[in-house]
Amino acid sequence: MGTPRVPTGLPTDLPAGTGPARAGRAPGGIGESTLRPDGTLKVTGEFAYASDLWHEDMLWGHTLRSPHAHARIRSVDVSGALATPGVRAVLTHADLPAATRYGLEFADTPVLADGVVRYHGEPVALVAADHPETARRAAEKIAVDYEPLPVVTDEASALAPDAPVLHPGRTDGHAAHVPHPNVVHRQPVRHGDIAAARARADVIVTGDYEVGMQDQAFLGPESGLAVPAEDGGVDLYIATQWLHADLRQIAPVLGLPEEKVRMTLSGVGGAFGGREDLSMQAHACLLALRTGRPVKMVYNRFESFFGHVHRHPARLHYEHGATRDGKLTHMACRIVLDGGAYASSSPAVVGNAASLSAGPYVIDAVEAEALALYTNNPPCGAMRGFGAVQACFAYEAQMDRLAAALELDPVEFRQRNAMSQGAVLPTGQVVDSPAPVAELLRRVKAMPLPPERQWESAGGTADVRALPGGLSNTTHGEGVVRGVGYAVGIKNVGFSEGFDDYSTARVRLEVVGGQPVATVHTAMAEVGQGGVTVHAQIARTELGVTQVTLRPADTRVGSAGSTSASRQTYVTGGAVRHACEAVRERVLELGRARFGTYHPAWATAELVLEGGKVTTDGGEVLAGLAEVLEGEAVDVELEWRHRPTEPFDLVTGQGRGHVQYSFAAHRAVVEVDTELGLVKVVELACAQDVGKALNPLSVVGQIHGGTTQGLGLAVMEEIVVDPATAKVRNPSFTDYLIPTILDTPTLPVDVLELADAHAPYGLRGVGEASTLSSTPAVVAAIRAATGLPLARVPVRPEHLTGT
Repeated sequence: MGTPRVPTGLPTDLPAGTGPARAGRAPGGIGESTLRPDGTLKVTGEFAYASDLWHEDMLWGHTLRSPHAHARIRSVDVSGALATPGVRAVLTHADLPAATRYGLEFADTPVLADGVVRYHGEPVALVAADHPETARRAAEKIAVDYEPLPVVTDEASALAPDAPVLHPGRTDGHAAHVPHPNVVHRQPVRHGDIAAARARADVIVTGDYEVGMQDQAFLGPESGLAVPAEDGGVDLYIATQWLHADLRQIAPVLGLPEEKVRMTLSGVGGAFGGREDLSMQAHACLLALRTGRPVKMVYNRFESFFGHVHRHPARLHYEHGATRDGKLTHMACRIVLDGGAYASSSPAVVGNAASLSAGPYVIDAVEAEALALYTNNPPCGAMRGFGAVQACFAYEAQMDRLAAALELDPVEFRQRNAMSQGAVLPTGQVVDSPAPVAELLRRVKAMPLPPERQWESAGGTADVRALPGGLSNTTHGEGVVRGVGYAVGIKNVGFSEGFDDYSTARVRLEVVGGQPVATVHTAMAEVGQGGVTVHAQIARTELGVTQVTLRPADTRVGSAGSTSASRQTYVTGGAVRHACEAVRERVLELGRARFGTYHPAWATAELVLEGGKVTTDGGEVLAGLAEVLEGEAVDVELEWRHRPTEPFDLVTGQGRGHVQYSFAAHRAVVEVDTELGLVKVVELACAQDVGKALNPLSVVGQIHGGTTQGLGLAVMEEIVVDPATAKVRNPSFTDYLIPTILDTPTLPVDVLELADAHAPYGLRGVGEASTLSSTPAVVAAIRAATGLPLARVPVRPEHLTGT
């Protein structure tokens, strides 16, 4: 087939970093802000993304998608498409060679619609052609006869006695434990005596809250290149979050053993959970195997909105009680998540929402229930925060309402009830690492506030650019009111509920041209989180070398798990360290065997690798690596696991379900034009405990990113679905709004490092926690400015003006 031009987007020889060397270690190790090897390429537009993939004789694939949210397919006529010049293949469900369904947790998602479509945009047919425009026009010639069916769009229509059952005959592991077949999964949590606790409460507040459907809005659309191989297999170059999960789902669809489906990560333009599920992976491979030619697929922005899952919209009912001295007595809640047409990762999202529903607080009694529904709305699954975002918005609004009812400062009220190390969660799990909730709140409150009326010059005139809606010259300061709000959240790190969450790393150490070189190979998907710096930093720290090469991520090495759940630095970083330690020990074993009889320090001293040499911890050089290895290389591939977790009990919700917790607090400062309903977020400050900052610059970048996505959910981001037809109204960046640089405020960050003794280097997953608390902090500030209750996000202008 020839050699495809497949840019991975990742240079191999990584810079050693510019920070000072650690004692006994090579420069550029952990704790330093080493620069990203792909950073300059990305900001200059030179980085090669998956959409840049190319093969000299490739075809282009296109997907025909359903215009209906729920319909029966009476017939499909592909003759018009096949007759189009340049078309090489057209595939429908009838052409699938093997398995016809796939799924992350259980296989309920059709590869191509199999007689029924269940959401607007569901794939129905595939076309491969010589040109992308030819493929698109040919797809329009496919004649599909649809019989529209009633749509299920909310809890009432999903659970009604006469509701259409969207997945009849379910056989998944959750089917026997749900009250209705349209419930994907249900998880209760019971802790303490709720009736007795309620009786002790002097103040009880209840609230109903709603969270809209947020999109991951990654800038790089779904894209990939499938190349058929001479052995009957296929090579897939793809932007994804989890190579081996893709492989597990794709191989049965293609009717191939996994060893004949070889996957390589290509440049990823953001993910945030939206690339955990399959998009076109199986489709491109099917077309490539049918035509015998490479097939490239790239979604446009419109198609991308239909091609990946979104954040679950939610309705939440909460009740909290407290004593007059400001101590929480109880919490009861019901969280209903809209999972859309297929399960995706909804069961795990339900588990997170239920187990974290009480927030980072000590509460005597908890009675919680979370469930996800099948509907005809777009499928929902993983997105940054993963079930904890929805709960945090509700419980933090409740904290403000309780504080107001008790006439207490909202920060002080939270601090009186904040959990700390040793606290027992409603699931019965003990928090056995630092939980500095009160300290994070203290730190974020202590940050200096931005000056008021920054938009007003000394002469009294207004700089309209600094006002809400100011760039449109809508106001000169009339009706503009400032508000300040606080929030704090708790997020789990890693996969939970007994999932075998492990990662694999292969590390090789050799001497090349007189210089020691370490090579690290994992299947970690680099989606912007910074593993390309951290893995090299770990190798430098553990092996004492300067030059580290990272091999492209692919399925030729064992699984690294998903780049999600804030887990990669913890788990794959742990695997890299574990493999480096094994390599180092093997080097020392070789040295002892070759030189141990000549120097007693080989047997008696603590030995380290530093600068290409074996030294004692006191700095005495015993041998060079070249002498120890004698032209050989030490090559080790190992798996590494964190502490095990266990499933939550399906009746009580009890269980050690999570491996680690992370905490963040925010203070938002907003200015609101109360006449026009426009909001300007002036500042969004964050304090977060990260355990250990392996790369401080990267840590701050992750906190900035999560904070900004939370800001988007607070005031602008929502996929709007027509409640009558379940059709998406705004599948474009014209109508789906995300924060730009003009919307992003000053983002001060206070990083706290309290080591978790159970984690590699004491680190704590960073990427998600800031997403939780930024949304409720912004809304709390808007409430403070306007006096309005504001129980829904995103907050729209009409919510502020009443029009």
